[in-house]
Amino acid sequence: MAAERRARRLLSTSSFWLCCLLLLERRASGAAAARSGSPPQSPGSSIRTFTPFYFLVEPVDTLSIRGSSGILNCSAYSEPSPKIEWKKDGTFLNLVSDDRRQLLPDGSLFISNVVHSKHNKPDEGYYQCVATVESLGTIVSRTAKLTVAGLPRFSSQPEPSSVYVGNSAILNCEVNADLVPFVRWEHNRQPLLLDDRLNKLPSGTLVISNATEGDGGLYRCIVESGGPPKYSDEVELKVLPDPDVTSNLVFLKQPSSLVRVIGQSAVLPCVASGLPTPTIRWMKNEEALDTESSERLVLLAGGSLEISDVTEDDAGTYFCIADNGNETIEAQAELTVQAQPEFLKQPTNIYAHESMDIVFECEVTGKPTPTVKWVKNGDMVIPSDYFKIVKEHNLQVLGLVKSDEGFYQCIAENDVGNAQAGAQLIILEHDVAIPTLPPTSLTSATTDHLAPATTGPLPSAPRDVVASLVSTRFIKLTWRTPASDPHGDNVTYSVFYTKEGIARERVENTSRPGEMQVTIQNLMPATVYIFRVMAQNKHGSGESSAPLRVETQPEVQLPGPAPNIRAYATSPTSITVTWETPLSGNGEIQNYKLYYMEKGTDKEQDVDVSSHSHTINGLKKYTEYSFRVVAYNKHGPGVSTQDVAVRTFSDVPSAAPQNLSLEVRNSKSIVIHWQPPPLATQNGQITGYKVRYRKASRKSDVTETLVTGTQLSQLIEGLDRGTEYNFRVAALTINGTGPATDWLSAETFESDLDETRVPEVPSSLHVRPLVTSIVVSWTPPENQNIVVRGYAIGYGIGSPHAQTIKVDYKQRYYTIENLDPSSHYVITLKAFNNVGEGIPLYESAVTRPHTDTSEVDLFVINAPYTPVPDPTPMMPPVGVQASILSHDTIRITWADNSLPKHQKITDSRYYTVRWKTNIPANTKYKNANATTLSYLVTGLKPNTLYEFSVMVTKGRRSSTWSMTAHGTTFELVPTSPPKDVTVVSKEGKPRTIIVNWQPPSEANGKITGYIIYYSTDVNAEIHDWVIEPVVGNRLTHQIQELTLDTPYYFKIQARNSKGMGPMSEAVQFRTPKASGSAGKGSRLPDLGSDYKPPMSDSNMLLVIIVSVGVITIVVVVIIAVFCTRRTTSHQKKKRAACKSVNGSHKYKGNSKDVKPPDLWIHHERLELKPIDKSPDPNPIMTDTPIPRNSQDITPVDNSMDSNIHQRRNSYRGHESEDSMSTLAGRRGMRPKMMMPFDSQPPQQSVRNTPSTDTMPASSSQTCCTDHQDPEGATSSSYLASSQEEDSGQSLPTAHVRPSHPLKSFAVPAIPPPGPPTYDPALPSTPLLSQQALNHHIHSVKTASIGTLGRSRPPMPVVVPSAPEVQETTRMLEDSESSYEPDELTKEMAHLEGLMKDLNAITTA
Repeated sequence: MAAERRARRLLSTSSFWLCCLLLLERRASGAAAARSGSPPQSPGSSIRTFTPFYFLVEPVDTLSIRGSSGILNCSAYSEPSPKIEWKKDGTFLNLVSDDRRQLLPDGSLFISNVVHSKHNKPDEGYYQCVATVESLGTIVSRTAKLTVAGLPRFSSQPEPSSVYVGNSAILNCEVNADLVPFVRWEHNRQPLLLDDRLNKLPSGTLVISNATEGDGGLYRCIVESGGPPKYSDEVELKVLPDPDVTSNLVFLKQPSSLVRVIGQSAVLPCVASGLPTPTIRWMKNEEALDTESSERLVLLAGGSLEISDVTEDDAGTYFCIADNGNETIEAQAELTVQAQPEFLKQPTNIYAHESMDIVFECEVTGKPTPTVKWVKNGDMVIPSDYFKIVKEHNLQVLGLVKSDEGFYQCIAENDVGNAQAGAQLIILEHDVAIPTLPPTSLTSATTDHLAPATTGPLPSAPRDVVASLVSTRFIKLTWRTPASDPHGDNVTYSVFYTKEGIARERVENTSRPGEMQVTIQNLMPATVYIFRVMAQNKHGSGESSAPLRVETQPEVQLPGPAPNIRAYATSPTSITVTWETPLSGNGEIQNYKLYYMEKGTDKEQDVDVSSHSHTINGLKKYTEYSFRVVAYNKHGPGVSTQDVAVRTFSDVPSAAPQNLSLEVRNSKSIVIHWQPPPLATQNGQITGYKVRYRKASRKSDVTETLVTGTQLSQLIEGLDRGTEYNFRVAALTINGTGPATDWLSAETFESDLDETRVPEVPSSLHVRPLVTSIVVSWTPPENQNIVVRGYAIGYGIGSPHAQTIKVDYKQRYYTIENLDPSSHYVITLKAFNNVGEGIPLYESAVTRPHTDTSEVDLFVINAPYTPVPDPTPMMPPVGVQASILSHDTIRITWADNSLPKHQKITDSRYYTVRWKTNIPANTKYKNANATTLSYLVTGLKPNTLYEFSVMVTKGRRSSTWSMTAHGTTFELVPTSPPKDVTVVSKEGKPRTIIVNWQPPSEANGKITGYIIYYSTDVNAEIHDWVIEPVVGNRLTHQIQELTLDTPYYFKIQARNSKGMGPMSEAVQFRTPKASGSAGKGSRLPDLGSDYKPPMSDSNMLLVIIVSVGVITIVVVVIIAVFCTRRTTSHQKKKRAACKSVNGSHKYKGNSKDVKPPDLWIHHERLELKPIDKSPDPNPIMTDTPIPRNSQDITPVDNSMDSNIHQRRNSYRGHESEDSMSTLAGRRGMRPKMMMPFDSQPPQQSVRNTPSTDTMPASSSQTCCTDHQDPEGATSSSYLASSQEEDSGQSLPTAHVRPSHPLKSFAVPAIPPPGPPTYDPALPSTPLLSQQALNHHIHSVKTASIGTLGRSRPPMPVVVPSAPEVQETTRMLEDSESSYEPDELTKEMAHLEGLMKDLNAITTA
C-alpha cells in the first residue's frame, strides 16, 4: 500500500510538472509570436508570420591610412542566418578571388592593405552591406564612405615671429583636412605638451597665449600618418620684454564660418594681439555668452571658443570682441548646424490580398532636407503606373500581385549622411482573411471585408455587367444582382480590372451593401481595360462575372506644360524668358503664349511667341514680375506652366527727392530736409543722398556732401554769415546718382540772435469776439534781438489756463473756435523760445449771444457738412500748427487731449485734415485722413495763404473741427514768362521804342523787376544780348538811340525774390526808315512809310476839335516855360547846393546835428528819379523804385502828403524822357549786371527804437532840392526807417556802366561802420534830401503798425554844412545850363512837330 501511494504521489507530481512545462511552452510560443509581430496561431492555421530580418550593425564612415588595414562592420539577424555580400559604388564585390579584401564571419568587410595613389584609388569609395535570406527577401544597409588619407602636404608653414611677454602668438601649420588628427608640435625638438596656454586649432595652427620667456625657442610641426613623419620648417619664436608702450589692437586669427553636424564639436578661432594685452569675449546674435558657467562652451587658449555636442540651437552668428581698454575690435562668423536623416515614422509590415492597393508610409527629417528613395529586396523601385511616390515620401503599390511580396526599405539621404528603415509585405490567399483590423496602410478603395467566414451557399455571378459611362479618364460600371440572391440587400461587390495584356489586376469595392455601381477613376485615354465583378455575402466570395472589355475614349491631344521655364533680368526694363518644347506635345506645336503680370496687380498681359525664348521690354525698373507659358497646337491651348517670378535690375532714380526745404539755424549753419523720391521712381534701394551747395555769388564753386542710409536731413555747418547759399539734393542707388532737385536758396543770418533769455512781452494784443470764436491779433516784442520761436495763447472761461495753443513765430493772428456764446473768456499771450516763456499779456472778451446776427462767424457758416455727433462727441484736436517746408508743402501737426500724456495712438481712431485758400473766395475744402498726429500737405500753390483745421473720428464718434491754423507757402521762381509783349516806336522819335508787357500768369510771388533782352541777331547766345533792367512792377520801358531800319528782337524775363523766371518768346520789331515813319513790329502789319490813312468827312470835325485842343495846350506850355525862367536867386542857390560829388568834394565848416521830422509816408510808392538833365548824349536812365520795407507805413501829416502829391503831378510830364536808354552807348561792351533781386525777408524785424549809429557815415551822400521829384524828397523818411534795420542787412544793387555822375541804377545800402562793402568808384544816387540850413526844423509825431499808436522820438540826422561861395556859384551855373535851356529846346522842337502835323491835316 505504501509503495502504491508513493507511486501515485510520484505520478501526480510528474503530471503536475508536465502540465507546468506545457503551459510554459505555450507561453513561450505566444511571446515569440508577439515579438515577431504575428498573431497567435490556431491549430491548422495557414497564415504565414512576419520574419524578423534586420541589421544589428551597419557600416559607418571610416578614415584609413595608405598601407594599413581597414574594416567596415556589418551584422544582420534572421532565422535562418542571412547571406552577407558587399557593394562598392553600387557594384557587388567579388570577395572569393580578392586577396586583400575578405568577409569576416559576422559579415564585416576586412581590407588588409589599403591601396591609394594619385592615379589608383581602388579602396576609396562608398560601401553598402547586403543581407539575403532565400525565399524571404533582401535588405541593404546604409551607405558608408571609406576615405584614405593622402600624402602629407603643408598648405602653410610656421614663420619666424616675436611676441611681447603676456601677449598671444600663433604659428601656422595647415595640412590636408583628413591629416589634421595626425599633426603634433615640437618645441626645441621636444614634443610640445598642450595645456590651457598652448592649444592646437582644428586646422593644425598652434596658439600660444600669455607668453612667457620660456616659450621662446624653435618650433616645428610634424605629420605622422603611418609612413615616415613629415616635418615643417623650423622657426624661432622670440619673446620680448614688455615695452610699457601701447600698440594697436589687431587680430592674429579671426573666426571663419563653420558647418557642423549635431553631436560634433565646433571651434571658432579668435586670437588678438596688442598692448595693453586684450581680453576676448564672445556674443551670439547680440547676446553675451557665459563661458564660465556653461559646460558646453569653453574658452580655449588665446580666446578661441569651443562648442561641444553641437545642437540646432547653437546655429547663429558669433561675434569675437577684443578689448584692451584703449580700443575695441570685433570679428564675426556664422555657425551652421546640420542634422543626419532621422525617421519620424518608419514603414510597418503589411498583410494584403492580390489586386489590392497598399501604401508604405515613411516620414523623415534632417538638415538639409533629405531625399527619399525606395528599395524592394535590394533593388531600386522605379516609379511607374503601379508603383507611385505619394505625399512626398510614401510608396503606393497598386493592384498587388504575388511577386510584390518581400522586404521594402525607405532610404533617406542628405549631405550629412543616410539612414534606412524597412518593412515586410505578405500577400495572403483570397480565402484567408487578414488576421487584424485593416491597417492605415490599406487604401479605402481596397479595404477587404474581414468578417469571419461561415459555411453556407455562396452568391452566383452578378448579371448584366455593362459600362454605362465611358470617358477618357474614367468608366462607370453597373450590374444586376446575382440570380442566387435576387434581393441582394446583404451582398457587397468587388470590381477587378486590368489593362489588356497586363497581368497585374486591381480591385475597387463598393461603398455599401446592395450598391450595384462603381466608378473606376484614373484610367488612361484610348486604352482597353478588362473588368469583372464578384459578389460576396457573409459566407464568402462567389463566382466572377464574365470579363467585360471596354476601351476608354481618346483624349483631345492638347500640349502639356512647357518644361524648364526660366526668367532672368537683362536690364532695368527688360526680362528674358526661355523654355523648352512640352514633353507630351501630342501634336505639332503651332505657337506659345507668354503671360506676365506685375506683382501686386491683377492685370495679366500676354504676347504671342513662335520660338522658345522672348524678351519683354518696357518694364518698370526694380519691379517683380511673374511669367507663365502656354503651348498651342491645332486643338487649342495646352496646360500652363507654373509661375516663375523675377525682378528687373535696379537703376539710378528717375526723379529727384521731394519736398526739399531749408531751415536757417544761425549765422553759420543751415539744415536741409527732404523726402525720398516717389516710390515708383526710386528704381532700386535708396542707398544715400548727395547734397550739393554753393554760394549764390560763386556758382562754379560747388561743395558736395554724401548722406548715407535713409537719413532725410543734413546739417551744413561752417558757412559764412549773411551769405546766400543754393542747395540741391539727389538720391543714390547702387547704380549711381539720380536727378537733383532744383536749386533752393537760403541766406544765413547776419548775426545770431540772443537766446540766453526768454523773449520780452509782446508789444500789443487785440481781441475781437464773435458768437463761438474770438479772433486774436498781436505784434511782436519791441526788442527783436531776442529769439522768438513762437507764441503761446492761453484761454478759458474766467481763467486763461484751461487751454493753450502754440503758434509759429511768423504768425500774427489766430482764431479761437468752438467757444460758448455769451461767455466771459480771459486770454493770455506769451512769446517763447528754447529758454522758456516770456512775460504774458492779458485781455478779456465776452462772446456774442446766439441772437446777435450783426457779425456771424464765417468759419461756422462755410464749414462743410459734419455728421451729427453722438451725445458724447470727442474732443477736437488742439495745438494745430502749420510748418511751412517749401513752396508747395506744409506740415500740419496737432495734439489730441483724449490720448494719454505720451500721445501714443493705440485704438482705431483717425484724423481728418482739411485745408483751403481764400483766393478765390469760393474755393472748396480739400480733405485727407491720417492715423498719426501730423500730416504732410503737398501740391499747394506757391506764395499762397492756406488755412487748416483737423477733426478726430473714432468709430461712430467724431469731434468738431479744431481751431484754424494758417500758413503761407514759400515763394517760387516765376514759372511762366511775361505776357502780351509788344514793341512800338515813339511818336516823333524814330530811334526810340517803347516796350509794353503784362505780368506772368504764374508769378509765384511778388514781382520785383524785369529784364529786357534785345539784339539784332535772334540766334545769338543769350549772353550776347543787351540787357535792360526794369526795377519794380512797371509794365513799360523806353529804349532810345536805336539804328534806323534795323530789325530788333526782344525778350523779357520776370523775377521775384526766388530768382528769374523763363523768358518770353522773341518779338521782332523793325525801326522806321525815316523820322516820320512808324516802326514795324512782328505783331503789327507793315503798312509802309508813305502810307496815309484815308480821311472821311465824318472825321473832319474830330480833326478840328483836336487841333483847337492842341493849340490850347501849346499856349499853356509856353506860359509855364516863361514862368519857370523867373526863378529867384535863392532857389538857384538851393539847386546848386544839391549837386552831389559822391564823396569827392570836401565841404568846409562844422556840421551840425539836425533832427528832421520823422516822415512816415507811403514809401511803397517811393521811386528814385534823376535829379538833373544829363548833357551826355547817351544817358542811361531807368526808373528804379527803392525796395519796400517789410512793414507798411501809414502817413500822419495829411498836408505834407497833399503837397507831395501836387509836386508829383507837376513832374509827370518829364517821366517819359527820363525813362530811356540807348543801344549806341552800350554797343561794343556788355555790362556786367548785378540785378536787384529781393532777398528773403530779413531775419530781424524793424526795431521800434531809432538808432543813430550809422548816420554820420552817410551824411556825405545827402542833398536836397525843392524842385526834385517828391519821391526823392521823401528819401530821408526812407532812410530813417531803414536805419532801424540791422546794419548787416544790405539793399540789393544793380551795377551798370554809368554815363553821368548823378545817374545810376545803383540803390546803395546804408554803409555799416567800418570799410564800405560797395565799389567806391561807382556813383550812387543820393538818398537823403536836405532843406536850407536856415529853415526851422519841426518835430512831427508819427505812428506805425509796429508801435500801434505810441509816439516815436524823431530821428537825429547829421547834415553837412553849405559849400563855399565859389563852388556854389559854379554849381548854380552848371545846373542852369544843363537843365532849363535843354528842356526848353526839346519842348519847342516837340511843339514845332505838332504844328507841322496840324498843317498837314488841315491842308489835306
